[in-house]
Amino acid sequence: MNRDELIKELQKRYPNKTFRTTEEFNGTEGGIWTSGEDGQLHAGLPLFDYYSQDGGSESYIFGVRTFLHNWLEDIDWYCEWYDAGTVMIWKM
Repeated sequence: MNRDELIKELQKRYPNKTFRTTEEFNGTEGGIWTSGEDGQLHAGLPLFDYYSQDGGSESYIFGVRTFLHNWLEDIDWYCEWYDAGTVMIWKM
């Protein structure tokens, strides 16, 4: 899945969340950026939780909801924290 397709799919799945290109964020090419603290919920938990990166949660992998982390990994993308409130999504 290319970046434009992924942005469309993410916006379809999470219509209340904003997904933009990294070029719009800071000029770096090729990725997607989104807020890590906007409160978008899935099954009652936020999609992202910066403070759950310690690996001690079944709900999160590196601060990303497990199902989202695994889905992105399956399509060769991954999340990376830029700071405690910003998540970048990159192609592997």
